[in-house]
Amino acid sequence: MTQSHIRISKAVIPAAGLGTRFLPATKATPKEMLPVVDKPAIQYVVEEAVAAGLSDVLMITGRNKRPLEDHFDRNYELESALTRKGDAERLQKVQESSDLATMHYVRQGDPRGLGHAVLCAAPHVGDQPFAVLLGDDLIDPRDPLLARMVEIQEREGGSVVALMEVAPEQIHMYGCAAVEPTAQGDVVRVTGLVEKPDTAEAPSNLAVIGRYVLDPAVFDILRKTEPGRGGEIQLTDALQLLAEDEKIGGPVHGVVFKGRRYDTGDRGDYLRAIVRLACEREDLGPDFRTWLRSYVAEEM
Repeated sequence: MTQSHIRISKAVIPAAGLGTRFLPATKATPKEMLPVVDKPAIQYVVEEAVAAGLSDVLMITGRNKRPLEDHFDRNYELESALTRKGDAERLQKVQESSDLATMHYVRQGDPRGLGHAVLCAAPHVGDQPFAVLLGDDLIDPRDPLLARMVEIQEREGGSVVALMEVAPEQIHMYGCAAVEPTAQGDVVRVTGLVEKPDTAEAPSNLAVIGRYVLDPAVFDILRKTEPGRGGEIQLTDALQLLAEDEKIGGPVHGVVFKGRRYDTGDRGDYLRAIVRLACEREDLGPDFRTWLRSYVAEEM
């Protein structure tokens, strides 16, 4: 039975992937700790959850992910050294990550896909709706996607997925949604989902991106979900069942996002994210933009 209209407070961040697209950099360093300017990518994701009012964060980790826990923990030796130096600015930056949220961690011992990672959160989440944020997707804080999704879930119940229009030839890289319009321009009713369809079989060009607000009924479905595409338990398959029958866990809605998104799981997009965010920084932007214009002019 759906637990609609309950205030959402918990966020789940799956972070157990191996980061193979960034080897050899990720051989000993979690991909989530790769810096985007001067903060690791994962900190942007936690900050997004907190900005949407979700202060209880569960991170699904795996082997070699200990640096994630260390980053959000206190580092008394470093803080003491900065205090002695009188470096208040850097001290504040160091303390920000440990004061962001109430952090929890659980290991996904057997990496069997996103659906399995979400299922690992069941004991912590219980019977409350919750958000899932994928660490590869960074959403610009000026475009509050997650807050909008939480608003829709708390009003409509059920589950909400983030959707974004992509070029038809790219839809095979994503989960894809079949939708019906609603009275709200940025909100659609999801009637079906398919994981990484062939272009000719895709029901739309609306791709599922890495933000979800889920009814806890998804856990029972995931426990029964057989491995799908890639031999993994797909969250998309569970959401398809929810979309087919809202009696299970309420309706599935989608928020169509038209804002700024950075895919740090792709090497090219990762570099573009660094450039864009650096250009927009007050402390770095002016000098960096000047250098960038000069560099581009020389190369062209």
